[in-house]
Amino acid sequence: MRTRSFLIIFMISLIVAGVIIDSNIHQHTQEAEITHVQNQTSKKVVLLVIDSLMDESLKQAIEKNKAPALAFFMKHGNYSNTLVSSYPTMSVTIDSSIITGTYPDQHKIPALIWFDKNKQRIISYGNGFFEILKLGPTQIAENSLYHYNNLDLSPNVTTIHEELDRLGKKSASINALIYRGNVRHTLKIPKPVANFTDLPEEYQTKGPTYLSMGRLLQQDPKNKHTVNRFGLNDAYSAQELIYLLKKNILPAFTILYFPENDHPVHKKGPETLKGIEELDEQLQKVLNAYPTWEDALENMVWIIIGDSNQSSIKEDKKEALIDLRDSLQGYKVLELGEKVSPKDELVITANERMAYIYNLGELSASGKIASTLNRDSRIAWIAWKDDKGIHVFSPHHEGMLSIDSDGPFKDEYQQNWSLQGNVTILDMKLKDNYIEYGDYPDALARLYGAMHSQEGEFLIADAEPGYEFVGESSPDHVGGGAHGSMHKVDSVTPILVTGTDKGIDKLRMVDLKEWILELLE
Repeated sequence: MRTRSFLIIFMISLIVAGVIIDSNIHQHTQEAEITHVQNQTSKKVVLLVIDSLMDESLKQAIEKNKAPALAFFMKHGNYSNTLVSSYPTMSVTIDSSIITGTYPDQHKIPALIWFDKNKQRIISYGNGFFEILKLGPTQIAENSLYHYNNLDLSPNVTTIHEELDRLGKKSASINALIYRGNVRHTLKIPKPVANFTDLPEEYQTKGPTYLSMGRLLQQDPKNKHTVNRFGLNDAYSAQELIYLLKKNILPAFTILYFPENDHPVHKKGPETLKGIEELDEQLQKVLNAYPTWEDALENMVWIIIGDSNQSSIKEDKKEALIDLRDSLQGYKVLELGEKVSPKDELVITANERMAYIYNLGELSASGKIASTLNRDSRIAWIAWKDDKGIHVFSPHHEGMLSIDSDGPFKDEYQQNWSLQGNVTILDMKLKDNYIEYGDYPDALARLYGAMHSQEGEFLIADAEPGYEFVGESSPDHVGGGAHGSMHKVDSVTPILVTGTDKGIDKLRMVDLKEWILELLE
């Protein structure tokens, strides 16, 4: 029985976390070249999202001739390293911002792991093996496979797939975690998983015209890259795109997610080039499917972005890891997998380099909790909100900063804010009534988005570079890389565009949806 339980947890963790190595990942699978590209009547847009693609490592890989496909796109396109990510800089929140064009105050996906006040339980979309074990693998699989697209993503926002469908245009999503659209699809749960869990054999979901989600749903029936992480890998993604191209069914817009660069960066740190080199091999397969690489540029707009950066975590585990339970020992913290009881005062959900701290007890205690956390110099700042707005403390600055919307101060994104107190806490400068951002790009809108992403009373703690929050059983990345914070070391990513002269400087991920829709007009 114990062996069977471990097998269940292990198999589900493969879906939501991914740990299998596929020996055929570099296998060449193309049999014929694409010859129809010249006959396209209008440009198609393909958005390639490369997990943890970063400016310095990308440029190094190109300079060392380890990324010829990316070098080709760079040679024929426009490049910027100033694309601002969502916040927290965690995958599901970022993906939601990309396809809805909103921050989490509107799309309502607060983080990879958070606490739902109404359901009175922790919501996790898969944050490491031991958290999966304690929170329940069936529950987490349901969150990841069904809930965040069909229930958690707010019905009050519209995805790019939904908008294109209303305009009579087709779209595709390949291995993107957030894909909601208007077309019904069936996700097939692998039989070994369904047989040993409470999961049904299939889920009904709604997505774009063409939806690929690893082994659960694929367009190419001959795509054999479903062993490694059940198809949630780069080779699978590339093969699905090639299939759409060869069948001449590539829709007006395609978003494709390359997830694997994230793993070596987490393990070895931001300097590693291994993931980029292996990712580039898959891009070469896409380009090799054309008669020439230049043919891939005909009537096509290619947009290549990273989803977030990662920053280096110190090698001294005791120094690097911030366990908020140590600072908050006087409070009763909800344990993973346990039901909320009247005795529980706090819930802590660590999302690598940021954390939510939920106050279940005395309603006026958030300021006191913030003051307690403000003693740890590894924390950059702590924020909470009340009926007067958002308040921010920092161990490195005097005073407090209070923030609200619709005030006399304007930032570079033409957003208006009310500010009182010490603006250097978020590394901002004021010139007359104009706000200049420093280490925290688009800080006010991103903080506002996170602070209004969910109901209840909670705080946000954001770490200094080099440090990472950990919870009861969360994974850590000591000596490697991590993200999650609002700091620019986690938040500013590359964007590379071919096929259009439309400007890309000062773009944020929340701008991409509208920007792409304008390209498709």
